[in-house]
Amino acid sequence: MTYPPPGAARARYLADSISTASPARLLVMLYDRLVQDIAQGEQAIRDGNRLLAGERLMHAQDIISELLATLDLTAWDGAENVAALYRWMLSELVQANIKQDAGKAASTLELANELRDAWREAAMAVGSA
Repeated sequence: MTYPPPGAARARYLADSISTASPARLLVMLYDRLVQDIAQGEQAIRDGNRLLAGERLMHAQDIISELLATLDLTAWDGAENVAALYRWMLSELVQANIKQDAGKAASTLELANELRDAWREAAMAVGSA
């Protein structure tokens, strides 16, 4: 009997979860990853691990850039406010990375948690969580 390589089952499960998730659930999953990246980046700064901090914070920036690029500013009145929040988060994460400032990462993490929780509640309200 041949067994799959370590991690293959987890990768398959993740791929299946993503391919079958509703758009609202995908957004919550993206926010979950954003929160994870910022938290890991903040901790890496505190630990003095500049390389890991850079990797995590840059990945968080990529996620926010994607959220900003796909935000339909004409879809609702509050969209421009969300875009402004995304731009602020991007700026803070860049500064956190350049200056190795855990405080900037922490403030961005706090906002990311709040946004994730709001989107999660919205997804649950429409039955897409």
